[in-house]
Amino acid sequence: PIPNRRGNPRRRGPYSIVDEASRARIVPPTGGPRREYRVSTDTLSSSICSGMLKDTARIKHELEAYLGPGRVREAVPLAPFTTFQIGGPADLFFRATSGKDLVLILGLAREWAIPTFLLGQGANILVSDAGFRGLVVRSEVGGIAFLEENRVRAGSGVRVFPQLIQATVDRGLGGLHHFVGIPSTVGGALWQNLHFLSPDRDRTLFIEDSVESAEIFTEEGREAEVGRDYFQFGYDYSILHDRGDVVLSVTFRLEPQQKADMKRVMQENLSWRRARHPDLRRLPSAGSVFKKVEGVGAGRLIDECGLKGRVVGRAQIFEEHANIIVNLGGASARDVLDLMELAQSTVLKETGQILTPEITLVGEF
Repeated sequence: PIPNRRGNPRRRGPYSIVDEASRARIVPPTGGPRREYRVSTDTLSSSICSGMLKDTARIKHELEAYLGPGRVREAVPLAPFTTFQIGGPADLFFRATSGKDLVLILGLAREWAIPTFLLGQGANILVSDAGFRGLVVRSEVGGIAFLEENRVRAGSGVRVFPQLIQATVDRGLGGLHHFVGIPSTVGGALWQNLHFLSPDRDRTLFIEDSVESAEIFTEEGREAEVGRDYFQFGYDYSILHDRGDVVLSVTFRLEPQQKADMKRVMQENLSWRRARHPDLRRLPSAGSVFKKVEGVGAGRLIDECGLKGRVVGRAQIFEEHANIIVNLGGASARDVLDLMELAQSTVLKETGQILTPEITLVGEF
C-alpha cells in the first residue's frame, strides 16, 4: 500500500525535488555560471525520491566556489541527523548557518537542477538505507531577537525546544511553551503547523496562533516577507506542502504570562508526553507514523488489530502507542517500511480503514 510511486514532480515543499520547470523559473546568482546536472527524479506520495547524481566531486567543487572551501561534504551518513537514527549517506551535505546561506545554496541547486532535500531536526522522516542521491541542506539558521510589542523573531533552524521556548519563557512571554518536548525547528514547525493538546486536553493548540509573519525564499527565487494567512494553515498542513517556498525566519507575537504558570504547563505537558511517547535517547522514532483517521485514532486501529509490540528486524510498533514505530537499535529503513505496510494491510483487511503515512520517506525505497 505504501508508497504510491507516482506523483507530480512539481509538488515540492521545503523538502524539495528540483525539476526542469522549477530550474527554468529561478533567477541564477548574479554573474553565476549556468550548469545543468541532469538527473532522473520520481516523486513519491508522502515521499521524496532522488535520482542518480553524477560527477559529485565536480558539483562539490563548483558549489564551494560560491560557498567557500570545505563547506560541502561528500558521502555523509544521515542517520545521526534524524530522530529515527536511520538512513544511508547523502551524496553531498551542506550546513546552512544563515538565511544568506540558504538562499545561495538553494538558488544554486535550483538553477543547476540538483535534487535537494532540506533537513531540519530530522523528525517525521524516514531516510532510505541507500541514503539520498543528491544534496542535503541542513538548516542551522540561528538567531533569536526580541522585538517591541511582545514579539520575537527566530531563524528557521532554531530548535523550538529547548532553545526558543526557554528563551521566551525566561522573558515571561507565553504561547510557545505549550509545544515543549516536541522535536522541531522553527521552519519545520511552520511546515507541519506544530500542535499539541491544550492544558485541559479538550482542544488542540496550533503554532499558527502565535505566528505573525515570516521571511521566506519563494519557489520563484525571491525573498519575501509574508503574513500568517499566506501559509493557509490546517491540521498537519501549511502551503509549504504544495509550494517550494523555504522559511528563513519567523516572527511570533506572544502574550505576557506568569513564569510559574508557564513552567507548570510545561511540566504537565512533558509528563503527558513521557507516558505516551518513547524516550528518543533510548528508543529513536519519528513520531506518529500515520495521519489521524477521522473519528478514531490510527494508533487505536493498529492496537485493535493486535499489532502493538510487533517486531520486524530491529523495528517495533511501540508498546505504549501503536502509531509510533521505534528503533530497537540497528533498525533499517526496510524494517520500518515493512512494519508500516503490515499495519496498513492489516487495518484495511480488519476494519476497512485506510492508513495514510504522516512521515516523509526520503530517498529510494
